[in-house]
Amino acid sequence: MFWFFLWILWFILLFRLLTDIFRDKEMNGWGKAGWLAFVILLPFLGVLVYVIARGKNMGRREIAQARDQQREFDAYIRETASGAARPSSAEELTRLSDLRSAGHITDEEFERAKALVLSDDKPAASPAPGEPPTPGR
Repeated sequence: MFWFFLWILWFILLFRLLTDIFRDKEMNGWGKAGWLAFVILLPFLGVLVYVIARGKNMGRREIAQARDQQREFDAYIRETASGAARPSSAEELTRLSDLRSAGHITDEEFERAKALVLSDDKPAASPAPGEPPTPGR
């Protein structure tokens, strides 16, 4: 049972090592081919030498990859959670016109809000329906 466990452990190490060889962006193609040939042709010696020579950087590359994946995942979550994109100026002007025609805002409030939309100087938060937009917001 002990030898079987060691054999399985060696295969796991071999596959992680092969993954690390291809993951390394600093090593050129010939270096990767050399290590791959060494590990395949002399498996036990190749794995042992690779772990001794490049084992420390193996962990660093794995941590860097995990950080990159986390960064990409966080960016995806932020993008997905932000919802719809900011409405265009034409959509905002149409909404303002509808508010004015419904009588929720006055002509003066409409002109101030239109100036904000056209100058692309957005208030911090969009006004609630029926509430006039103010430039100082």
